[in-house]
Amino acid sequence: MELARIDWILIISFFAISLLIGVVIARKSGKDVNSFFLSNRNMPWWLLGVSMVATTFAADTPGLVAGIVRKNGVYGNWIWWSFLLTGMLTVFFYAKLWRKSNITTDLEFYELRYSGKSAAILRGFRAIYLGVFFNIVIMAGVCLAAIKIGHVMFGFSEVQTLVIASLVTVIYSMLGGLQGVLITDFIQFIIAMVGSVWATVYILDLPEIGGVEKLLANPAIAEKTQFFPDFTKPEIFIPLLIIPLAVQWWSVWYPGSEPGGGGYIAQRMLAAKNEKHAILATLFFNIAHYALRPWPWILIGLASVIIYPDLASLQKAFPDLSATFIKDDLSYSAMLAFLPAGLLGIVITSLIAAFMSTISTHLNWGSSYVVNDFYARFVKPKSSEKEKVLVGRISTFVMMILAGLLSLFLEEAQEAFNLLLQIGAGTGLLFILRWFWYRINPFSEITAMGVSFLVAVFFFINDKMENPFIEIASHWQLVFGVCITTLAWVSVSFLTRPTSAEKIRSFENQVFDKEGRFNNFKFKIAAFFLGTIAVYSILFGTGYVIYNDFLFAGIAFLTSLICWVLLLKNWKKII
Repeated sequence: MELARIDWILIISFFAISLLIGVVIARKSGKDVNSFFLSNRNMPWWLLGVSMVATTFAADTPGLVAGIVRKNGVYGNWIWWSFLLTGMLTVFFYAKLWRKSNITTDLEFYELRYSGKSAAILRGFRAIYLGVFFNIVIMAGVCLAAIKIGHVMFGFSEVQTLVIASLVTVIYSMLGGLQGVLITDFIQFIIAMVGSVWATVYILDLPEIGGVEKLLANPAIAEKTQFFPDFTKPEIFIPLLIIPLAVQWWSVWYPGSEPGGGGYIAQRMLAAKNEKHAILATLFFNIAHYALRPWPWILIGLASVIIYPDLASLQKAFPDLSATFIKDDLSYSAMLAFLPAGLLGIVITSLIAAFMSTISTHLNWGSSYVVNDFYARFVKPKSSEKEKVLVGRISTFVMMILAGLLSLFLEEAQEAFNLLLQIGAGTGLLFILRWFWYRINPFSEITAMGVSFLVAVFFFINDKMENPFIEIASHWQLVFGVCITTLAWVSVSFLTRPTSAEKIRSFENQVFDKEGRFNNFKFKIAAFFLGTIAVYSILFGTGYVIYNDFLFAGIAFLTSLICWVLLLKNWKKII
C-alpha cells in the first residue's frame, strides 16, 4: 500500500504532538509518585472517562470485533457486551468506595482490608503477577494487532512495526506519567472515533458493497445481523449468550471489566477530584464503551465478508504475511486498504492512537504496581520520590520490550482474549464479595489467583497439542475454570482465619458511609438495572436505525430515555 504525502504528514504530526505533551508535562509529573501515577488526585470525570474509553479502544479491538462478527455474527459480541453488567456494578456500588479509600493503587487495598504478613505478601506477589506478567500478556495482544496493521498498511516486518509503534509510546509514557497519558488519551480518542466512523462510511459506499441496504440484503450477511442467536440451537446460544450473561460477567476478572473495579479503571477513580467525579467517570465510560463505539467495527466486519469471504482470500491478498497471522481479525486492517489518500492517513493515525492509548495506560498502570506495591514496599521502603519515579520509568521501558517479544508467539486477537478470560475465571465473585464478606482473607485471594492460573495454563497447553489430553470447547473450559476456582477459594475461606475485627472496623470506617455499608441499597440495585437497560437500549436502538427498522429504534431509545429520567430523579439517593 502506498501512502500519500498527506498521510505521512498526519501520522508524523500525531507522533510529534504526543511527544510534545510528554516533554511539557515531564517536570510536573516527575515530582513524586502521587503526581506520576495519580495526577495529584485532581482529575475531572470527563477526562478520566474518556481515558478509560480510549484505553479499551485498543488497536486489537476493531479486529477482535470484526473477527467475532465474521465467525458468529453480531450476536457473537455478547461475549464482551455481557461485561456491561460488571461495569454498572462498579458504577453504583464500588466507584465511591474506591475513591474514599484514598489509596495509591488498587493493590494497596490488600493491606487496608487484610492484616499481617500474608496481606503484605499478597500485595507484593500480585504487583508482579498483575503489573508485570498479566499486564504483558494484555499488551502483547495489542502488539499483535499492530503487527498485522503494520504489514497490511506499510509492508513492515514484525520487528519493524513493534519498534516504530512502541518507541514514541514508551517515551511519552516515561516522561509524562498519568497526566500525560490522560491528555494524549483525550486527543487519541477523538482521532480514533473520527477515523473509525469516516472509514466505515467510505467502505460501505464501495461499489463491491453498494451501501448499507445492499450489504444487509446480501444472503451471506443477512444471517449475521441478528442481535440474539437462534434459540433453537443450544450449541450457539449457550456459549454466545447464556454463559456470558449467567456466568462470565460476575465470575471473570478481565482488564477494564473487573468485578468491583480494579486495575487501570481503579487508577482513574483514585485520580478523580472526589467521589462524585469517580462515579460519573465510570458511568460515562460504560455508556461510551458499550453503546457509542461498536457499530463501525461491526459494519466493517460484515462488509469484509463480501470482499474476503474466507481465510484463503485473505492469504491471497497478503501472501507475504506469515500464515500464522492469517485469521479473521486481519479482516479489519485488510478493509482499510481501500481507503483514499488523506482519509487513509486519518484512519492509520486513529489506529496508531488506539495502540498508543492502550499501551501507555498499561505501562503506567503496571509500573505503578512495580513501584508502589513492590519496590517501595519491599525492596527499598525509604527510597526518595525521584528514585521511585525513576524505577517507574525503567519498568515502563522493560515491560514494553517483553510485551513486544511475547506478541510474536500469538496468532489472533480472540486467542489472547480467551486466554485472559480463562486466567481470570473464578476470581470475579471474590472481588465483589471481599468488601463485605469478612471470611475472605489473603489466603482466599492467593488460592483464587493460583488455581485459576493453573487451570488456564492447562487448557492453553492442551489446546496447542496435536493430541490433547481432553477435547473440550472453550466456553466449557471457562465454566470448569469458574467452578474449580470458586470452590477452591471458598473452601479456603472457611478453613482459614478471617481478618481481625479491629482491622475490619478500621477498613469500614475508611470506605463506608456512617449509615452503613451500602446506603440506600434498594435504590442502588434499581440503578444497576436501569443503567444496564439504558445502555443496551442505546446500543440496539442504534443498530435498528442502521437496519432501517425505525419502530424498534424508537422503542429502544424511548426505553433508554425513561431509564435515564428515573436515574436522574433518584440520583441523590443512588450515590
